[in-house]
Order: sequence, then structure tokens, then C-alpha cells
Amino acid sequence: MAMGLVSSGRNRGRRFRRAAMAEINVTPLVDVMLVLLIIFMVTVTLPAVGVPIELPESRASAVEQTAEQVTISIDSDGRVYIENTPIVPGELPNALLELDRASSGDQPTIVLRGDRSLDYGRVMAVMGELGRAGFTSISLVTDGSVSPP
Repeated sequence: MAMGLVSSGRNRGRRFRRAAMAEINVTPLVDVMLVLLIIFMVTVTLPAVGVPIELPESRASAVEQTAEQVTISIDSDGRVYIENTPIVPGELPNALLELDRASSGDQPTIVLRGDRSLDYGRVMAVMGELGRAGFTSISLVTDGSVSPP
């Protein structure tokens, strides 16, 4: 009945003292940390560009990402996007000129993502406009493949 009470046989006349409780409940802390870990894992694996594209496969080595790179995507219907912004058909040259003015100093690296079902001519038309606008550093993005073609 007297749990947590300390008494010694020699000091019968003294009062009982409670022992200090040295336990910490860590269950809420673990729960919060697991939720934060799950949120972190989900947000890290999200792609940087939100245009859904099925990339072609290649065994090419990966190119490192830089802060000044600009992603241009061409979806399976042939629509062109700069980052996540769709470009109106026929307005790609004007959008590239605005992009060139927005960058300071050096030309940004262009990262071109094209859907695997696209016609080769459509990708070349976009690359031609990039070259005409003066962009000389263009990287083509592919998915990794384990087997040679």
C-alpha cells in the first residue's frame, strides 16, 4: 500500500519521504519522430518537375544537377513545358527569349525531358528552337537501364 515510500528501520520517528520518480514517457516523442520521418521520406522521393513523362531508357551516366538549370519537358501529346508552366503552341521562341533575359550572366543549362512515345521530329524541333535562342548547353534526360540496346 505504501509504494514509493522510503523508510528506514533506524529512523522510526521520522516521516516517510517519497522517492524521486526518474522515468520519462518517450512514447509521444517516438510517435512524432516517426511521423516526421515518414513525411520526410515521402517529400524527398517526389520528382522535382511535376510534368508526368515516361522517359526513354539509356545506359548513359548521370549528370549532376545545378541550381541554374532550367527544365523543359515535352509530354506524350507534344505539349511543351518550361519547368511546370505549359507553353502555348507557337510561343516557345518568345518564352525562351524571356528565359534568356531572366538569367543573369551565363546561359543556364537546359535539361530536356521528352516522352518516349514522341516523334523524333518533335524533339528536334524543340532542340532547334533552343539552339536558335542561343542555348548551347542542353542535357537530355533518360531513365537508367540495366541492359544494353
